[in-house]
Amino acid sequence: MRHLLHAGARRPFRRPRLTGPTRRVTYALLCAMAIAVGVQAGPAHAQPAAAGPHTSRAIAAPGGIVATNPFVAAGGSATMHGDAGSSDVTPNAGPRLPGRSSVHVLGAACPTILAGSDHLVVALCTQLVGRAPMAVLIDPVSLAVLDTHRFAAGGLLGGVYAFLDNRNRLVLAASNTLTRLAHSHNRFTTLTRQPLGSAIAQGDSVTGLTPDWSGRVWFATSRGVVGVVNDQGSVTTAHLPAGEQVANSISASPRQISVASTHALYAFDATAERPRILWRATYDRGSARKPGQLSWGTGSTPTFFGPRTGDDYVTIVDNADRRVHLRVYDAATGATVCSAPVLTRGGPGSENSPIGVGNTVVIGGTYGYPYPAVPDGAGPAVPATAPFRGGMTRVDVVDGRCVPRWDVAVHSAAVPRYSSADHLIHTVIRSPGPVQVADGFAYAQIDPSTGAVVHTTPLAPTAAEDTLQMSGLITASTSPRGGTYIQGTTTGFESVAPR
Repeated sequence: MRHLLHAGARRPFRRPRLTGPTRRVTYALLCAMAIAVGVQAGPAHAQPAAAGPHTSRAIAAPGGIVATNPFVAAGGSATMHGDAGSSDVTPNAGPRLPGRSSVHVLGAACPTILAGSDHLVVALCTQLVGRAPMAVLIDPVSLAVLDTHRFAAGGLLGGVYAFLDNRNRLVLAASNTLTRLAHSHNRFTTLTRQPLGSAIAQGDSVTGLTPDWSGRVWFATSRGVVGVVNDQGSVTTAHLPAGEQVANSISASPRQISVASTHALYAFDATAERPRILWRATYDRGSARKPGQLSWGTGSTPTFFGPRTGDDYVTIVDNADRRVHLRVYDAATGATVCSAPVLTRGGPGSENSPIGVGNTVVIGGTYGYPYPAVPDGAGPAVPATAPFRGGMTRVDVVDGRCVPRWDVAVHSAAVPRYSSADHLIHTVIRSPGPVQVADGFAYAQIDPSTGAVVHTTPLAPTAAEDTLQMSGLITASTSPRGGTYIQGTTTGFESVAPR
């Protein structure tokens, strides 16, 4: 991204001071503003599309994913990572024969694209002009914008990690308030608010939120406050040790709320009246932040997975200096089940939540990804910069051991998502051009049994559509051709529909 700013402005790069938690939104805005001064990327450098549909072997997943949270919208697409357990698994099949991609310019960066039980797509975006956050209601077939709702500029806190509740309402933290935005008949309707009061101090902000199995909403803040809001609006909190920050979202199982700080992984009792720590497990956070990561510590939103109940284990990727490791914990006790080095064909770092299904975990690497800025308090990167090396690894937990199945050098530029319907991993890959602003992007389908890229469809050939390691969505479809892949970008979203 430094190249973008140099090429567009022709002046030295100065790191902006960022205090908000909606990190990918801010970076997307900076990308788009650089592009607005005239920077254009070259043609996409992606391999040709496959001639026909690929048949891959399904990930063996007895027990599947964590049980459906009754207070999250049905359909497996209600959170950025699919479900409350952050499995990054979707029940929807992607485009079986992908057609051409389409660009949908909204004049806003859209890191969060969700769908509820009514299948309408809800995007949470931040406008490039004025930086006012807005919700966008999108038709899942035509992809036309049906309605928008704008929030107060500067009021968005937990915008990246909003979710759709069991009434298909968008739930987020805005202006120190837990906010729910409903929609019906193709338009946004009522807005309800629950103030969070003194739970969030001046200068602090929400980084993630999720409901538990009784309907209470849990949240975590960048300064290490973990809180829960009950139906009556009462808020209770707990504070992590001094110096620990929460830089990613939080996850839920029927019994626990999992929170990863920049020092340790925590399990909170999801059945207690107020936040109570069940266990704490430290991990190797390394000696510094790495290029391609946005905090000094794990870049993972914790992922619940397991072959028996779907929440037997919880996992993150650490930030060890020379080689990062997948770390798998017993969700009940916090004991280490196993660990294994990952991303050895790519780079030693991941800012993404792992895929977790059955006894399988898939990790996408982000080492060296050209984010345009980092949040205050993240610390300098060591080294200061590095080429984007990516990488992807599959690990299976077998008899208490972490067994690597494959390790490939694919350059994933989005949060990878596994489809339990078509048994493929869906993502966007970034291919290097002669200079960074000429990098190409392509929608990709990956065989989870081998790690091989089996199909690509080129995406827009301009840096205005940088996918910036944001998460994609696959729409529900009853057609054998599959659904449409929708990917947030720095200026709106792109889509790849079946032929």
